[in-house]
Amino acid sequence: MRETNALVLFSGGQDSTTCLYWAKKHFENIETITFNYGQRHSSELKAAADIAENAGVPFRILELPLLNAITENSLTRKDMPIEVFTGNSTPNTLVEGRNMLFLTYAAIYAKSKGISNLIAGVNQTDYSGYPDCRDTFIRSINVTLNLAMDYEFIVNTPLMHLTKAETWKMADELGVFELVRDKTVTCYEGITGNGCGICPSCKLRGQGLEEYNKSKIYQNG
Repeated sequence: MRETNALVLFSGGQDSTTCLYWAKKHFENIETITFNYGQRHSSELKAAADIAENAGVPFRILELPLLNAITENSLTRKDMPIEVFTGNSTPNTLVEGRNMLFLTYAAIYAKSKGISNLIAGVNQTDYSGYPDCRDTFIRSINVTLNLAMDYEFIVNTPLMHLTKAETWKMADELGVFELVRDKTVTCYEGITGNGCGICPSCKLRGQGLEEYNKSKIYQNG
């Protein structure tokens, strides 16, 4: 039996779109929420709105301009070059506190709607140096949100322990492979679909897609 209500933290990217359709499989009623925090490109907001409309789910944008005002990173500052994560230091694509704020605001909104389940597309398997994508952080903030609001939230992270290839596999099994491939915005340069092919996000996405396509050929061969 499926659960009743869920709120998807939705960016219009590969991971959150896969989570949206995962949610549609597991919950009766879905809402989506996205955040305009001064990100480098507005194309992801448009992609999110279009995909939510295609999925037939309510879509809401919350404005968070303060985040851009108090932290410097290459995802909100066009004059900063995008660095590749080497494992030696935190990449400058990290938006400090972003997932913590997103989950907090999403939880406030969800409680007002009587929604307990929050769904986030964070992942620690293909780690990119973002501490707020780790399972330990998610479990910690889940407890904090419950205590702060005296409410039983459940933060669902269906991609947490999947590789990018396995995330492509999930999208395919959910019947949205082409949608995720062609309509999402994962690229740090804001280019839809396969993106620029150069930025760290595109490389990770592309490597996962290539790995998944090879596995399908092997299985079918």
